[in-house]
Amino acid sequence: MILSCGEALIDMLPRTTTLGEPAFSPYAGGAVFNTAIALGRLGAPSAFFSGISNDMLGQILTETLEASKVDTQFCARSDRPTTVAFVKLVDGQATYAFYDENTAGRLLSKDDLPTLPPTVTTLFFGGISLVNDPAASTYAALQARESATRVTMIDPNIRPGFIAGKEAQYRARIDQMIARADIVKLSDEDLHWLQGPGDISTLARQVLEKGPKLVFITEGADGARAITATQNRFVAATRVTVADTVGAGDTFNAGALAALHDAGVLTKSGLTTLPDATLDAALTLGTRAAAITVSRAGANPPWRHEL
Repeated sequence: MILSCGEALIDMLPRTTTLGEPAFSPYAGGAVFNTAIALGRLGAPSAFFSGISNDMLGQILTETLEASKVDTQFCARSDRPTTVAFVKLVDGQATYAFYDENTAGRLLSKDDLPTLPPTVTTLFFGGISLVNDPAASTYAALQARESATRVTMIDPNIRPGFIAGKEAQYRARIDQMIARADIVKLSDEDLHWLQGPGDISTLARQVLEKGPKLVFITEGADGARAITATQNRFVAATRVTVADTVGAGDTFNAGALAALHDAGVLTKSGLTTLPDATLDAALTLGTRAAAITVSRAGANPPWRHEL
């Protein structure tokens, strides 16, 4: 089972009413939440860990997870409110305004960490859940506790505006989690934020030197790359008409993880020697699934039968 660990929130997406007035419509979301949903829809054994509210919006989150075959038994429930993010779209690119103070997700503590059964073999971390304490330290502690015996993957999904004033602490946390991770996924923008300017493959190998066995780099409309100590595989993006990019990277993560799971290599030993064909399959499923997500409004990952 793949346990996605991170934020769950309500995205308020811009819409227009039947009277032509601007409005916002609520959609379940969050980067890590989206990955859990996509994993479930792609047929991988998916579970989710986060702080989930008992309020009306928290019920929407839980129902959405369960409708996509995601196990919610590990979630920490509380009566605190649900995080809400208002989304602005400009030429299909999303920017966000977060309302996250004193929420069920933000105040997740180390006392809320679940005891994991042997069936949980892989843990995925990322998103804005790695920015603000106490939740950020809680997720980092879970990865530190489990990384010696279970596969861990991180996609920091860096939002510079959201980490303003906290950059030093955030960068230190991300560096530590990357060093413990088996798999790292970064967009090309994330890679440059972490490593500075330079050639993508060269910078990705610098990330490998920190400890991971496999680094995925997504390059937007161009495609995605998988880099190991001895390999550099690239798959071009599937061409589609883009509605918006909400959830694209999150869906890629799920596709890549699902393909590695299908190949039986999502283990500590399995990740040490990956055939080119296995990496190509991970990149292909990731990019194909992401292409469907960006072709429709909001974070709406595909089911396996849609591929």
